[in-house]
Amino acid sequence: MASFRLRPRAMFHFALICVILLLSNLPVMANMYHRPNIVLILTDDLDVSIGGMIPLNKTRKLIGDAGITFPNTFVASPLCCPSRASILTGKYPHNHHVINNTLEGNCSSQSWQKTQEPATFPALLQKYGYYQTFFAGKYLNEVWESLVFLVIVIIPRKNSKYYNYTLSVNGKAQRHGQNYSEDYLTDVLANISIEFLQYKSNYRPFFMMVSTPAPHSPWTAAPQYEGQFPNVKAPRDPSFNIHGKDKHWLIRQAKTPMANSSVEFLDNAYRKRWRTLLSVDDLVEKVVKKLEVRGELANTYVIFTSDNGYHTGQFSLPLDKRQLYEFDIRVPLLVRGPNIKPNQTSPLLVANIDLGPTILDMAGYNANKTQMDGMSFLPIMIGKGNSSTWRTDVLVEYEGEGHNVSDPACPILGPGVSECFPDCVCEDSYNNTYACVRTLSQAANLQYCEFDDNEVFVEVYNLTADPFQLTNIAKTIDQEVLERMNHRLMMLQSCSGQSCRTPGVYDSRFKFQPRLMFDNLSPHRSRWRQMLK
Repeated sequence: MASFRLRPRAMFHFALICVILLLSNLPVMANMYHRPNIVLILTDDLDVSIGGMIPLNKTRKLIGDAGITFPNTFVASPLCCPSRASILTGKYPHNHHVINNTLEGNCSSQSWQKTQEPATFPALLQKYGYYQTFFAGKYLNEVWESLVFLVIVIIPRKNSKYYNYTLSVNGKAQRHGQNYSEDYLTDVLANISIEFLQYKSNYRPFFMMVSTPAPHSPWTAAPQYEGQFPNVKAPRDPSFNIHGKDKHWLIRQAKTPMANSSVEFLDNAYRKRWRTLLSVDDLVEKVVKKLEVRGELANTYVIFTSDNGYHTGQFSLPLDKRQLYEFDIRVPLLVRGPNIKPNQTSPLLVANIDLGPTILDMAGYNANKTQMDGMSFLPIMIGKGNSSTWRTDVLVEYEGEGHNVSDPACPILGPGVSECFPDCVCEDSYNNTYACVRTLSQAANLQYCEFDDNEVFVEVYNLTADPFQLTNIAKTIDQEVLERMNHRLMMLQSCSGQSCRTPGVYDSRFKFQPRLMFDNLSPHRSRWRQMLK
């Protein structure tokens, strides 16, 4: 084959063109090089209300103590796939349309992949921010691969097993067995993440998301942690093992007091959850130390949070998430990074829809160019935000799941329930469909919820006086407050983008327009109006 060789003059011109191209891109490359790196560590079912953060000593020290903690962080929906979709899109469920953990519920359906995934913050980081994007762990419950990450290692389908699972590594199956040193999932994710940090390009910023299986069931601990916390029990807080007498029927159907065997089961589950978290703590330490050794920690934001909370015996419900109460909707949020002073705690109300806008803001991308419902809390973290103009409420939405046929073990319950335990206590049903306004301001700490059922059941809690939500005050609270909260709920349920960030009821800028409240009423809202009369 004949070889092709440039003549000297041509070589000079070619070299000159290369130099010109390089020089013309230097500002872009310099700007890109100085952009911060971003690490998001997402746990699965980690509560903050019933002690979930207690075993995570390293995490609290390396992220929380080194940065800022947000104790008032809430999810847009207390279930894995809708919540994770909210994190990725920065949208409430009514805008990203993921309602449960199934393909039928739009969890990583083809519709999601075509309409929502291209506008997720990792896709925007990759497309406009020149970021290397890496993902390892549980993405969405029904997904096998994703195109929004350059490198992606996913646990697909039935995806919270700690052994005997199959990873999808950039779309190729990688099977794992039950050898601890090679297969324990939390450690595998830690090692894959460390490898990425070691071999990634040093000339582009990176976004790394690590999504652990812990502390989701089946709560399989690493061998060295199996004997930890032998005397720990689920917290006996004021809501533990009591009857939810004034709550939605699904809560009222729980048997109180719980059987001794049920209490023993959930105590054991609580201990196992803590044990799995010790490996998450190790993962956090490995990632932070690797960044430090590579000299990248000072220019890296590290975020730690969860997709939803959890309960173990509250209101006699055995264990799960899905409910509207603090233990299920409140999650940990810890952040460290450039210009964030250590040992801070912010009382501001944050939602997981804010993670996307915040991460884009960290990368220098204007989130206002997107259709995201959330808002960036980066200015708050670095001391440049105005807390007096920060939002005072967020929306929580959940669509209940049930089976069309009765549970053979519990025929008396009839069809429509799901997540039932052997003693016929069920954690979900079709009409466990609700929407809430969670308000937090100097004037009020309030939760207002409506169920989409035949009763149009309403639950209201004053969390200043009643932090464990023991007493539903819907029938005793001032009528005007109910009307205002109902109005605000309707506004948030139809909001999109900027309209989701308008002033709440307890914000001085809030405008109450009662006549608009009943325009174009649905049958559900018509029933609610009749109840007010």
